[in-house]
Amino acid sequence: MDSNLKASLKTLHTKLASAGPVDEELQDLLKQLDGDIKQLLTRGEAAATEGDTTTYGLAERTQEISAKFAAQHPQLEPALRELGTILASMGI
Repeated sequence: MDSNLKASLKTLHTKLASAGPVDEELQDLLKQLDGDIKQLLTRGEAAATEGDTTTYGLAERTQEISAKFAAQHPQLEPALRELGTILASMGI
């Protein structure tokens, strides 16, 4: 479970590094999402299923960010979509 999520995050970070400038709003959204996912990985899936409001809805937030990136950075959208799919399959 964690290995797919970690691999997807690594792919996203690699693509972000080569994507060029990202506007400040999207950058802030990605930083928040990244922090929440790292927190989830650190504490484990049990914390997310106990109603933790920080991790609740990560899949939906990822999909929203993906939609915003689709127009400006189409090369990043597939990685974000994959991340959202992984989170949704985990029930997060």
